Amino acid sequence: MTRILRIAAVLLGFALAWEALVRATGVPHYILPGPARVFAALHAQAGFVATNALTTLAEMVLGLVLGVAGGVSCALVLAHWRGARRWLLPLVLASQAVPVFAIAPLLVLWLGFGMASKVAAASLIIFFPVASSFYDGLARAGQGWLDLARVMGASPLSTLLRIRVPAALPALASGMRVAAAVAPIGAVIGEWVGASAGLGFLMLQANAQMQTDLLFAALLVLAACAVAFYAAVDALARRLVPWQPHTETTD
Repeated sequence: MTRILRIAAVLLGFALAWEALVRATGVPHYILPGPARVFAALHAQAGFVATNALTTLAEMVLGLVLGVAGGVSCALVLAHWRGARRWLLPLVLASQAVPVFAIAPLLVLWLGFGMASKVAAASLIIFFPVASSFYDGLARAGQGWLDLARVMGASPLSTLLRIRVPAALPALASGMRVAAAVAPIGAVIGEWVGASAGLGFLMLQANAQMQTDLLFAALLVLAACAVAFYAAVDALARRLVPWQPHTETTD
């Protein structure tokens, strides 16, 4: 309850500061609308905004699933087959050298204006933090456990699955948290390049029609979706590594 009240107080303070800034500067509402106008626009078109928000959330969830699956698979291959590192590692690095914004038009050209191109963009931006963090965790497994497995005659595959993977799960959880934070970026970039639905599409349409209040409403909903999405993935990551302590600093 205390945390909820703290969050509510922060949001109320932000809204009051926003309203004070608009009133003090006298900026036109089509440049910077006040929170009252934004919430009025959100209330007036709640159904339309909610429909587009569900589309963006679906793209984020599917992108996370595919990106995590691809990143985990790539990390396992890199950790288990030493020869694969010479071929796959440069490709993994090259996949991040080109910004997703530059690849997004090609994804739309190849996969169309539907959800597939947005899911692909989100997957690409999620793939690298998951693959790099999980591979780093696999490479940093305790040497004592590895030596014990070697003495006991365990096969490399058994050592990977029974020792290195469990030891790397905290790193994977961290990678998933980073992926959850960047998932909205990939989805919205794909919608900006070409889409017929989604919060990114809604923001572009509102901007083109000078409906700045609706644009801000879509932006606030996107921020709320991103925070909720991160919280859900964080809860999942905590369940993935229940033995890892989670401490919070206190004032």
